[in-house]
Amino acid sequence: MRNLILRRLLAIIPLLFLVALAAFALLQLAPGDFWAELQLNPQIAPETRAALRVQYGLDQPWYVQFAHWLAQVARGNLGYSFAYNQPVTQLIGARLFNTVTLALAALLLALLIAVPSGVLACDRRFRAIARALSALATVIISLPSLVLALLAVLLAARTGWFPLGGASGLDAETLTPLGKLTDYLWHLLLPALVLAARQVPGYFRQVRASVHETLTQDFILTARAKGLPERRILFKHALRNALNPVVSMFGNSLSSLLSGAFVVEAVLSWPGLGRLAVEALLSRDLFVLLGCLLYAALLLALGNLLADVLLLTLDPRIRLGIRRAEVH
Repeated sequence: MRNLILRRLLAIIPLLFLVALAAFALLQLAPGDFWAELQLNPQIAPETRAALRVQYGLDQPWYVQFAHWLAQVARGNLGYSFAYNQPVTQLIGARLFNTVTLALAALLLALLIAVPSGVLACDRRFRAIARALSALATVIISLPSLVLALLAVLLAARTGWFPLGGASGLDAETLTPLGKLTDYLWHLLLPALVLAARQVPGYFRQVRASVHETLTQDFILTARAKGLPERRILFKHALRNALNPVVSMFGNSLSSLLSGAFVVEAVLSWPGLGRLAVEALLSRDLFVLLGCLLYAALLLALGNLLADVLLLTLDPRIRLGIRRAEVH
């Protein structure tokens, strides 16, 4: 397992390079830049704009700009934000925690809802509930993340049950540490629910299919012959042996979590990496957008690695297969 983790970590480096190169090239193909948009501001002289372009190296060919930026990244510097007038690393660091927290909270909520529902859907005593859950999953998965986020905004505005925008209230500075944590979680709840809603149908169907297949195995028939309660058979024996496809799906769901987080953060004004990337794209803040894309790719790669490690930990047969492959 140690060799596998090391190989996967080393493979992240060329992956990040290709992501950065593709993003940089695509952004250069778009007409104009941050300083070109300042032409509408009569208070900034053309000479000032030209001097700023030279200062930030934007007068050079794109491949020269990319090489300079890579040299800065190698030293831990992601560049400087034109719009915010501060280092990109500082900007992203303030928002990365919010994005990771949102993604983890959404994943936790999705699993807490989907896993028990998927298991109960295989119980013959809850067939009506299983049909209702399947129909609800079909409806939710057919709705885009943008529509779900807009519906959440409408719900919060009409009912006042949830706060709209931000990660804290106006009086957060006057609260106790426990009060600040409660306020943060209260602001997190609605974005996490919206983001989790897109994950629940996939996990629900995967758990239901895996448990249903496991229930036909001989050890389940033996457990029933021993007179074990059906709930114990479902949640202890069947679910445990049906977790592998769910863990594999965890890695694949990270991409949709990150892309969905970008939409949810923009619509619900959650101060995370996605909202920062959208603002950087609209303002043509080149290095901020590159930094956001680089961090998103890194999170996705690390998430897939974590899924593989969990799968290896849960299933010894996979570790045995890897050892045999290395021997041969």
